Amino acid sequence: MTLDAERRATLALHGGTPVRTAPWPSWPPPLDAAQRELVTAVLESGRWGATQGGSACADLTAAFARRSGVAYGVAVGNATLGLFAALRGLGVGAGDEVIVPAYTFVASATAVLLAGATPVIADVDPVDLHLSASAAEAAVTPRTAAIMPVHLAGSPADMDALNAVAARHSLAVVEDAAQAHGATYRGRPIGGLGDAGVYSFQSSKAMTAGEGGLIVCRDEAVHAAIWSVCNLGRTLDGAWYGHPSVGWNLRLTEIQAALLLPWLDRLDEEIDRRNAFAAAVERELAAIRVPAGDDGGDPPVTVVPPPPGATRDSRHLLMLRLHVPFDRSFLLEAMEAEGVPLDGGYPPLGTMPALTEAGARAEPCPAAEAASREVLWVRQSMLMDDPSGATHLAEALAKVLAA
Repeated sequence: MTLDAERRATLALHGGTPVRTAPWPSWPPPLDAAQRELVTAVLESGRWGATQGGSACADLTAAFARRSGVAYGVAVGNATLGLFAALRGLGVGAGDEVIVPAYTFVASATAVLLAGATPVIADVDPVDLHLSASAAEAAVTPRTAAIMPVHLAGSPADMDALNAVAARHSLAVVEDAAQAHGATYRGRPIGGLGDAGVYSFQSSKAMTAGEGGLIVCRDEAVHAAIWSVCNLGRTLDGAWYGHPSVGWNLRLTEIQAALLLPWLDRLDEEIDRRNAFAAAVERELAAIRVPAGDDGGDPPVTVVPPPPGATRDSRHLLMLRLHVPFDRSFLLEAMEAEGVPLDGGYPPLGTMPALTEAGARAEPCPAAEAASREVLWVRQSMLMDDPSGATHLAEALAKVLAA
């Protein structure tokens, strides 16, 4: 039966036909043969912990450090602990301040609190939504010890500008690379552009073992300090029951490392797939006009661009900015009904009472506040679809915005 034009135009939320009924790709994807083989080998070995003589954690750490352009790494239980350990290893603690962007996941700030320091929430660039170098510099005080750029959504932050701020004020730089496996900035891998970089292997990330994280760094002394934080205060060449410093057991397991290590061989192919989908979305969005059929004016929806210097965006998320008034809750509900779910994104960190009550200091952040109203996300699993799926995304947006 052919549906009439009126029913086709009716929102699925109101009984119309959804734009898409086929499922989007699942995440994580099915295990590949190399993962099955390595995980089985680790399970059968009985050496599941990182200190039991297995090699998966060591191999993963070495491979990830090389990929990040540095010599050292430490595998940890999750990226929040990784950020904490990196800060502590760099000497950040009680009485210090760490500048974090206002538009990011809450763990960027809570890791600072866990280290005993104060998060200082600075605004993001109004165009690319990454930590603004000028806002970061304006937030520096005599107590500032570090800056934490976040490679948001898989886009590399403008590290030259942020490193310059850090150099002027003798600050450490910890890259929150949780979302940016494989991204590059001016041709260099992210993660190794500051004093330490931290990746996440949580279930939504581009490489996942359900949970997990990894810290990379270029300096031998920094590595030794971070390793000690993650290994109960031991030293690399010290006695098992020697604990000259305070530390914690923050280690990754061999089983998790076995899931992750083979992923490095297919990561670039998956990044290319997501970038192909993102490019198709940009082309499709350029043709949308509201109301439907209007050939004039600018597109009502655009893709948030990466910061200057980005040479490879790993596309963990695709951020869309809407330039027309819309009811946010209605749009998200209507897009879900059309079979094209979108995510509402982050609230500004400075609006979270739990953080400010815990001592976080928030600078004025109008760009982050605007992003929380105007920006929506396309999740990673959708980006793994064939580029033809971008047509469904654009059609659903056009249909909902014209309603």
